[in-house]
Amino acid sequence: MTLQNLLAIKRLLAHAPDGAAVRKLLAAAQRNLTDARVAAISTDNRFDAAYKCVMQCAMLGLWASGYRTATSQPGHHQTAIQCLTLTMGVPTPTVIVLDALRKQRNLSDYEGDPISEATLASCLDEGSKLLAHTEQWLHDNHADLLGEA
Repeated sequence: MTLQNLLAIKRLLAHAPDGAAVRKLLAAAQRNLTDARVAAISTDNRFDAAYKCVMQCAMLGLWASGYRTATSQPGHHQTAIQCLTLTMGVPTPTVIVLDALRKQRNLSDYEGDPISEATLASCLDEGSKLLAHTEQWLHDNHADLLGEA
């Protein structure tokens, strides 16, 4: 599947990259990861913040590539995460882990399943690595969106 195929079947929509919006979402991802590290809040809320960072990074990859998810379609989180290989070259094994975290988020949000410390630790680790990857990828490939060019 390509980004163009996903556009054709309306899982993605065309999106004109906007530097100010990219910088704002990147800052939000950084804040969410910082918040996820605050031990004084519950494991569930820390997980939510770390997962939000993952999603924001996935959206940044899409936006910078000229796309966004069709939020009117179910599964837009899954689409965004699975596009990471196509947008930012995230390895497939990493995307599989991120997708498992998405599934855990759904169980927590929609069924009330508690988040374990191990799941939180995994989400923090994956969020940290993805944020660093996103920052470097944007710097290397879309410096203009960061206001660097």
